Amino acid sequence: MTEARMKINENGRVVIPASVRTALGIQAGDELVMHVEQDEIRITTLRRRIERAQNHVGKYAKSGASLVDELIAMRRKAARDE
Repeated sequence: MTEARMKINENGRVVIPASVRTALGIQAGDELVMHVEQDEIRITTLRRRIERAQNHVGKYAKSGASLVDELIAMRRKAARDE
């Protein structure tokens, strides 16, 4: 586990140490997501957050099925039924 101590400057900024950036694959220009969970701040990359969401949804998707195509078909059917 990578761990580091940091200080917040007078503007409320924190520098993420290189060892932590390397461990998480964070590079200059990456978008990060920060949220408070109980009494902790959790930071992850937007890219990783999207991957987790895709993996979570993928558990419920039919193999080879396009969720977008299914949604479009459902909306078209609903429009015809109106």
